[in-house]
Amino acid sequence: MTPLSENPFTLGVASGDPLPDSVVLWTRLAPAPHEPGNGLPADGSIAVQWELSEDDTFRRVVQSGTADAPAADSHTVHLDLRGLEPDRVYWYRFRADRWISPVGRTRTAPRPDAAVATARFGLLSCQQFDEGYYTALGHLAREDLDAVFFVGDYIYENAINAQGGARRLADPLPSFYDHWTLTLEDYRQRYALYKSDPELQAAHAAHPWYVTWDDHEVANNYAGDISQDNDPVDQFRARRAAAYRAYWENMPLRRPQRPSGPDLNLYRRFSYGRLAQFDILDTRQYRSDQAYGDGWHTPGPETRDPARTITGDAQERWLLDGFRASTATWNVVAQQVAFSQHKETPDDDARVSMDTWDGYSASRDRVLAGVERAGVQNLVILTGDDHVHFAYDVKKDFDDPDSATLGVELLGTSVSSGFDGDERLPDWETTLAANPHLKYYDGRRGYVVVTLDPQRVRGDFRTIAKVTTPGAPITTAASFASEAGAPGLQGA
Repeated sequence: MTPLSENPFTLGVASGDPLPDSVVLWTRLAPAPHEPGNGLPADGSIAVQWELSEDDTFRRVVQSGTADAPAADSHTVHLDLRGLEPDRVYWYRFRADRWISPVGRTRTAPRPDAAVATARFGLLSCQQFDEGYYTALGHLAREDLDAVFFVGDYIYENAINAQGGARRLADPLPSFYDHWTLTLEDYRQRYALYKSDPELQAAHAAHPWYVTWDDHEVANNYAGDISQDNDPVDQFRARRAAAYRAYWENMPLRRPQRPSGPDLNLYRRFSYGRLAQFDILDTRQYRSDQAYGDGWHTPGPETRDPARTITGDAQERWLLDGFRASTATWNVVAQQVAFSQHKETPDDDARVSMDTWDGYSASRDRVLAGVERAGVQNLVILTGDDHVHFAYDVKKDFDDPDSATLGVELLGTSVSSGFDGDERLPDWETTLAANPHLKYYDGRRGYVVVTLDPQRVRGDFRTIAKVTTPGAPITTAASFASEAGAPGLQGA
């Protein structure tokens, strides 16, 4: 191999999908991250050494070895380490030629039968590069967390001009980014751009991530094989295959998640001791086309059609079977778009979003019926997509405020998408009258810290005043909690 004359670890390191005895370690070699091919050969592979240590000085290395970074995988490494101790913090690093990567910190999950006293998780989504700095990610990197849930829109497919939008760039971006992503090379380069951000790298290096996607990892508001613009199916499936391949390459995911053409099995389940079961969903790949278009519309026969689905039949059965088999205190569902009903006005013919679970109400009804049949008492839904903070009580019948509360939904705002945002909703009183199960709103950027213990779940809604100016402080704008066995959010 020709010696590497430039540092190849420009995109950082990451870990993810922790199990009691395993975690995935990731890196991508890119000495020239903003050039097609990242400045590396188009074929062959590069040997990458790795170390896993019990301390951050690497005096107590417990495992080490060499892995390949194949050109066919955009010179990425997906290292599925086994034989680790449960509920243990480890540090890791990579080496290629004479270059050493940044150090990453990760953590395994507790044993399935472990009594976990408390656990803390970050909830993130929607980090459009050209609409703001990743200030929230820098703050999240310094949080004391066990892991992070990223629930969609890791990249955006839009053209980015040379000035970088809201960011003041020291060097203009190459013109390569100034078009919409369509090909595998387009998507690979878009991930390289996003992952070149130091605050995103810091957040990955600090915590293991559980990831899932929403729409912008491929194209806005797509539904299964159907694009927003109704492109020919074969053409769109080719685009989806390119996007899915680049997604897998750039995420800390295991080999079973490696895509086959335009198909990638992303929904998966994890346990966190006896404290929690995590069900991570994919509400894009298998959904029916949106009813009445993909905007806001009055519900009608199509939205209520039981033949339509947001999860697909197989994933829905998997989810409901998991509820029945669960023995965890908390059943946590990490997914993409708003689960709870959200009407524009209190009117009977009020519009709802056709792109959320409101546009697939029969799917939602089946999930909630499955929650009741399984006797799940502590349902927590973690959501993104809306670019605002919302906190909801999940009702058996959203049109009846007196119906049973079956769980809670913590919907986290964006990292940067939507620019700075506003704290208050101009029509808050109307929104609250239309949605009495809605407990909180904040339209600024940030993330949620979710704390679980055997007695309650707590959501701390962190916000940043501005993401168009770097370095803004983080504040806790509000906190809500729900007690185990008595679902319903209360101010904390």
